[in-house]
Amino acid sequence: MPASRVLTFTDPQAYQAAIRAAQVEILPTAKGDFRAELTQINLHRLWMQRGRESLPRIYLATVNKGRAPIGFLTDAGQPAIQHCGMHVSPGDIIINDLQPMHRRSHAPCSWGSISLTSEDLAAFGESIAGRELTVPAITKVVRPAPMLMARLLTLHEAVEHLAKVTPDILARPEVAHALEQELLPVMIRCLTEAEPIEDHAGGRRHAAIIARLEELLAANHDRPLYLAEICAATGASERTLRACCQAHLGMGPVHYLWLRRMHLARLALGRADAMTTTVTQIATDHGFWELGRFAVEYRNLFGELPSATLRRPPSEPRTAPDQSPFELPLS
Repeated sequence: MPASRVLTFTDPQAYQAAIRAAQVEILPTAKGDFRAELTQINLHRLWMQRGRESLPRIYLATVNKGRAPIGFLTDAGQPAIQHCGMHVSPGDIIINDLQPMHRRSHAPCSWGSISLTSEDLAAFGESIAGRELTVPAITKVVRPAPMLMARLLTLHEAVEHLAKVTPDILARPEVAHALEQELLPVMIRCLTEAEPIEDHAGGRRHAAIIARLEELLAANHDRPLYLAEICAATGASERTLRACCQAHLGMGPVHYLWLRRMHLARLALGRADAMTTTVTQIATDHGFWELGRFAVEYRNLFGELPSATLRRPPSEPRTAPDQSPFELPLS
């Protein structure tokens, strides 16, 4: 059933929980108030999303099995982003695989996505382009002809406008069907008539190292990790590990680990009860032993002292807003 919704956020945790067709973790990398808007549209077989974020961030995501999403930047004037070590500029399309991916923006970012089930992608590829399309074994970046890409962006923006201004019209099955039939041929042509932006063997090796790094972090989320043990676990020299992290994350491994631990500490402080928990407990639980330095760095990153975060009433569970118009399984 066609439906749409427009959501706004000031909390990265709630924002990441609302993004569809993937499991997402968002780490803002700059000080300031986080603001995000997310527009989501279900047509019949096609899902759309458009997001706008006020702060640069690292975006770690794994696409849900069974869906085949593509992504792109929606503001022609915004800077390029890093996606799995590749530069992605306005006018490029990211074709996602099922492996964990990292995207790093360096400024406020506006993005869009379209997804079909894997079966629908194959079927529409066969009927429109004469060949079956499948989810790639590795993430690819392609560059369609400018006129085709401009048409895709125009249609995508027009559907967002309807979702914001006249959602009741967009919910009409015949309108949703007509829009889907406009979008699908353009989407398929953008994928089949595009120039690939070649990755290289070194890039794939770096991606494997980053994947092992994330596995190590997931298995040791409750303790600090040190550079020597990370190198040993990932099978990479310090120099190679630094190069991988710089390409995929825009920062070195030590800074990335620090940033993740800071965000985990902030999440824990926001959920804790100030009557039974102290800043010292949470700081040391997350590997911060120099409490004065932790407080200074926390304020520099988040704009407030950790004690101020702790004193606020405990946060509600950080889940996505009401999902009622979107009861399709998030497969």
